[in-house]
Amino acid sequence: MGWKPDYIDVPAIKGYLRIPLDDTADDVELQLWVTSASRAADRRCKRQFGQLAAPAARTYRAPAVYNPDIGLWVLEIDDLQDPAGFTVNGVAYASSGSTLLPDNALSDGEPYIQLGLPNDPGCSSAGSPVSTVLVGRWGWSAVPAQVSAAVRLQCARWNFRRGAPSGVAGSPDAGSEVRLLAKLDPDVSTSLTGLGRRRWPA
Repeated sequence: MGWKPDYIDVPAIKGYLRIPLDDTADDVELQLWVTSASRAADRRCKRQFGQLAAPAARTYRAPAVYNPDIGLWVLEIDDLQDPAGFTVNGVAYASSGSTLLPDNALSDGEPYIQLGLPNDPGCSSAGSPVSTVLVGRWGWSAVPAQVSAAVRLQCARWNFRRGAPSGVAGSPDAGSEVRLLAKLDPDVSTSLTGLGRRRWPA
């Protein structure tokens, strides 16, 4: 699937817009819309929904925060749904004493977004940098259905917008005037509800 992929393909948006597959006149435009709508979903959610092909190292320099409720130092990490090959500062996850959080993420179809550490991974000496190096196959194992739906909706909006170069569709006289605002379609935002992160962790 790759990192930051398109969340649908051209045949899928053609089907949604009821364009025959053998009609290739707008394929270039459709591909642009699919990619742009996919990246708009990423920005709206402050995360992406692809996955690396193989584990890769990432460095986290933000300090971990102690959570007394669980007795662990908690570090915000990138989304992770496949823990195979995961290492913490060069140590295999199973031997690291750390805990991927939240506990029931995978059973709920969600990614791990935090790493709980038994000890403060702070500076080894005054003035030295704080860094935690994690190796993992970052990302989502499958694109959530809501994301694919949101991309379809946004592409359909842009398809409609192409026929309204002034930004207004319909007729004021007939009471069918619709203003096409420079923002995500409200139904797109609704589709993505619950998938957003507070911030990019790294």
